[in-house]
Amino acid sequence: MRRFARSRNLTAAALVALAFGGFTASPALAHAPVTPTTPPGTTYAPVNIVHTERVQAGPYGVTIGFSVWPVHAMQSMDFSFIPDGGIQGKSGQLHVDGPNMPADERVQPLARHPRKRGVWGLDTTALPSPGQWRFGFVIDGPQGRGEGSLATPFTALQQPGPPLALSWSITTIPLLFLVGFIAVAWRRMRPGSAMEPLTA
Repeated sequence: MRRFARSRNLTAAALVALAFGGFTASPALAHAPVTPTTPPGTTYAPVNIVHTERVQAGPYGVTIGFSVWPVHAMQSMDFSFIPDGGIQGKSGQLHVDGPNMPADERVQPLARHPRKRGVWGLDTTALPSPGQWRFGFVIDGPQGRGEGSLATPFTALQQPGPPLALSWSITTIPLLFLVGFIAVAWRRMRPGSAMEPLTA
């Protein structure tokens, strides 16, 4: 009986490990990161641009590319920022202004897009809230410094699907049932609960 109880305990422990391992495992990267040691000629998933907007930042024209249009809050997408004449010899900053935008993320350097190295951009980025959003630029280059922003802000629509809190609540219900079931089974099968065989 002790051996049988111990076997059931090990099975319950394995179920717990499997359940929590499955729910806490980090998701795989959607795209391979580009590092300084990435071999030349390495190809990555293309960045599809389905909508563009134009910004004039002083002497520099910039095309903003959106991989999804219209834009929804909490929707993962790519942004590309393509200055006329390319990015060689230029640097600058991106200014993002919109509802609930964290203060420490409103200004960030313009960096190469990880999967489209010839332009600046943001990879698989989501806007946190619906509402009016504006992109602005400060660019330094051969013609000096230029500043500018979207003449008309674009609108991020409501998050598609159910609210995020509701989605999380629904997905955790099976886990709660599983944890409760394992807890009840553990109490019934804990060591010492099995009856010892009678001896003469």
